Amino acid sequence: MDINTLRTIVTVVSFALFIGILVWTWSRRRRAHFDEAAMLPFLEKDGVETAGERK
Repeated sequence: MDINTLRTIVTVVSFALFIGILVWTWSRRRRAHFDEAAMLPFLEKDGVETAGERK
C-alpha cells in the first residue's frame, strides 16, 4: 500500500463521515432536541448568574 492509496482511503472516509454528520444534523427526528438546545442560552433560572452579570 503506497501513500496515495492511504490518502484516498482517508479522503473517502472523511467525506463519508461529513455526509453522515450532515444527515444526522438535518434529520427530522433530532429537530426537537436541537430546537430545545438552541434555546438554552435564553433560559433564565433563579439564582444562576448570567455572563457579565455579578451580584
